Amino acid sequence: MSGESNEDLIMPQPFLIEVPIPVRTYDIDFAGIVSNIVYIRWLEDLRLEMLTRYLPLDEQAKQGKFPVLVSTNIEYKRPIRLFDKLIGKMWIKELGNARIVIGAEFLGNEEISTVATQVTVFVSAETMRPLPIPQHLRDKFAEMSTRD
Repeated sequence: MSGESNEDLIMPQPFLIEVPIPVRTYDIDFAGIVSNIVYIRWLEDLRLEMLTRYLPLDEQAKQGKFPVLVSTNIEYKRPIRLFDKLIGKMWIKELGNARIVIGAEFLGNEEISTVATQVTVFVSAETMRPLPIPQHLRDKFAEMSTRD
């Protein structure tokens, strides 16, 4: 036994946002659970909220760059139903030279129901080619990743 507590094993989650998400009747499929496609919309809602808080899209547009989603991977752990209390969490897991790996979780009634990873890049509005991650974002990520 290493002597580490669960708290010691919790990794920093830079740029973390937590948002309550209402489950709507139109989110439910014929089996009485949230349809798989709804999670894509919820991930987009979370990603837009993270951008609003930390990297506003209007500022990115003025600089001639836009975030573009490259991939999404979702693991469904347990179903979400109509009256479940749902919280969406999203944070930046990794920052590469040009790509950003985003982590996400959906907690239904305080239990992890779904985990997801998305990869995004910033592209030039003019060329649609990937751009390097801005230094101010790298600096903030490093600052937020450091544990006390």
